[in-house]
Amino acid sequence: MKLSDIALKNLLRRKGKAVFILVGLMVAVATAVAVISYIEAMTADINHKLEKYGANILVVPRTDHLALNYGGMALGGVSFEMQEIPQEALTRIRHIKNARNIAAVGPVVLGGVTIDGQRVLLAGIDFATRQILKPWWHVLGRFPETGQIVAGSEAARVLGLSPGKAVHVKGAALAVAGILAPTGSQDDQLLFSHLGDAQQLLDKKGTVSMVEVAALCEACPIDDMVAQIGNVLPAARVMGIQQVVKGRLETLTHFRKFSYGVAAVVVLISGLVVLVTLMGSVRERTEEIGIFRAVGFRKQHVMCVVFLETLIVASLAGILGYAVGLLGAQAGLWLLADGHPVAVQVNPLLATEALAMAVGVGMAASAYPALMAARLDPNQALRAL
Repeated sequence: MKLSDIALKNLLRRKGKAVFILVGLMVAVATAVAVISYIEAMTADINHKLEKYGANILVVPRTDHLALNYGGMALGGVSFEMQEIPQEALTRIRHIKNARNIAAVGPVVLGGVTIDGQRVLLAGIDFATRQILKPWWHVLGRFPETGQIVAGSEAARVLGLSPGKAVHVKGAALAVAGILAPTGSQDDQLLFSHLGDAQQLLDKKGTVSMVEVAALCEACPIDDMVAQIGNVLPAARVMGIQQVVKGRLETLTHFRKFSYGVAAVVVLISGLVVLVTLMGSVRERTEEIGIFRAVGFRKQHVMCVVFLETLIVASLAGILGYAVGLLGAQAGLWLLADGHPVAVQVNPLLATEALAMAVGVGMAASAYPALMAARLDPNQALRAL
């Protein structure tokens, strides 16, 4: 009879302990797989969204600015030789080395206008890039066409604007197409029109006041891109909004570390369960092991039987644990996706790692029980019969 046959029959004869070990290892593997799969799916989804949404590079005119601050009191500032950015120069941004990482380039022209005796800031933007640069915008009414504007919530309140009402800016009548829902930002206090309309009204044809660039992804070299844009636009000042990038990525990193820690604790507990169960099994089989030794089994043979039993159970636990973990991760994503479910991808490498983890934990936990079984005195074991 082969050692593998002995190990398999022992498992069939002691189904309860075998199932207990199987469930312990399966829970550990399923937890680790669910956590890793969940993090990978969320990371991929977040990175995909970050590649498209939000501006994280700002291009503004270079100016010699002297800030007047003293004792914590801001007194304004003095700017010298401030120049607008030529709109035609923006095409150079699309030809930088990392241009493939740019999701959108949004020129903005700014200027003060007077409406019904109230001074308000008019911003001309490219509404084609709105969904990428301003994905949080919601409008009561609709977005403007040529000759129309959208008013921020605070500007609409102060000026008494509503959809369909017309305002007069420097002799031109502009219809209010919609009102922005409150955003909690400076957008609430502005009026927005198409870039060409604002340039004509503000006498800034062919120039822009600032440029928003969306280039946010996990592997985007923001600092390098800032330098590259600065090289092609030497007359402008390019700034990377690092806080947004680092904040989002650091949050994701902290969550990943915490999840790995939880998975490690579960795996450790599973290993202890296997260790205690196998030690109890070895004590129960003292007589059986004594007979094996009496008929010529060596210490390595006894250890091999214990290891084979663990290997069979651990392999099955690894396979089942991977499947259960994937289902658990998908269920978690469905519950937390808020109507936008994210699919969990089958990862052959993770499946291999799950199987290796189950076998590794099982074999490591069975090392001491196997050694304990091999050290049993056959004479003492036979006297117990």
